Amino acid sequence: MTKPLTVHIINQSPYPLPQYETIGSAGMDLRANLENPVTLGPLERSLIPTGLFIELPHGFEAQIRPRSGLAAKRGLTMLNSPGTIDSDYRGEIKCIVVNLSNETQIIEPGERIAQMVVSKHEQVQWIPVTELGVSDRGAGGFGSTGKQ
Repeated sequence: MTKPLTVHIINQSPYPLPQYETIGSAGMDLRANLENPVTLGPLERSLIPTGLFIELPHGFEAQIRPRSGLAAKRGLTMLNSPGTIDSDYRGEIKCIVVNLSNETQIIEPGERIAQMVVSKHEQVQWIPVTELGVSDRGAGGFGSTGKQ
């Protein structure tokens, strides 16, 4: 097992720090840092604060993703998904929650609303060319490999 990445975090919420729920979890749940419940009608969205501020090392990002249970059971998901928290961002992590169900949904204070996955990323340097290398796939996309 490799040593976990250490990340500075400020928690201005009354809730515990995000944590991995199982040994195989890729994401940590984020909680709604609300004073009062937020009601979302069908197709309504709201920017939900978490009370968390992080300082990621250069070369890492945090992705904010929907929780599958909320999406399947209540139709709540994240817009701009996955949302990216860059290593130089120091503001509060907020989640753009949308209600895709046909029923009004209520987000309660402390409710787990999203998950956050921290991962490495690379930056690229573009090399302008006039031709790209040949591949078996070529320019085929959008279903070009068939249904099965």
